[in-house]
Amino acid sequence: MGEHDKESSSAGEREFEKIAEKLHGHDPSDDEKTEVLAAVKNKIWRFFGRETPVHSVLGGGKVADIVLWKNKKVTSGVLGVATAIWVLFELLEYHLLTLVSHLLIFILGSLFIWINFSTFINKSPPRIPEIHIPEDLTVDIARSLRVEINHAFSVLRDTASGKDIKKFLAAMAGLWVLSIIGSCFNFLTLFYFAFVLLLTVPIVYNKYEDKIDAFGEKATAEIKKQYAVFDEKVLSKIPKGPLKAKKF
Repeated sequence: MGEHDKESSSAGEREFEKIAEKLHGHDPSDDEKTEVLAAVKNKIWRFFGRETPVHSVLGGGKVADIVLWKNKKVTSGVLGVATAIWVLFELLEYHLLTLVSHLLIFILGSLFIWINFSTFINKSPPRIPEIHIPEDLTVDIARSLRVEINHAFSVLRDTASGKDIKKFLAAMAGLWVLSIIGSCFNFLTLFYFAFVLLLTVPIVYNKYEDKIDAFGEKATAEIKKQYAVFDEKVLSKIPKGPLKAKKF
């Protein structure tokens, strides 16, 4: 790891010196140095080939702010609610139907007492607001789900077609690992575990991205090396036949 950091640093310095020599034969200014260093940094290997900050990769909106703990109170509140739900349903073995029934009993009872108590003390009863789900919001959600589902079907079809063996093997390995994890945990625990990872992994990566990317580059190079050997000895010997495209 130390050797890789030294190599990356020395490569960056060499790149800096080459560009500095082209700057009209004079010593670069602070602004020129900043631009050169930024250009060199952009050439560093990044996970998934990203060229933008982690915040932009996550969408750059409120969701990204929550995931990266930009507002600690909001993120802590979201994590607290998720933890409370997990404790209720998993540790205390509270059932969803029971929880919904108890909440409705509490809400209806509170409104009933509030309205009748206001009438009893000669005050006008409070007006309960009407709640309607907007049609535009429902249509937008349905369209978004339709696009994502169609994209998932397209990816599934491309993976199963056998055109990309690497993608097929990665999908099979991922599903196999997911099946093993699913057999060890129930859905709620698995969902909560994934949610906690969503709120911890991105912020840790965003803080130590240079070190993690350097390690990831070495790991990726080693994986590609092993895959090349596997492809030469096994995959290249598997006969491949044409697969006609079908519309579903």
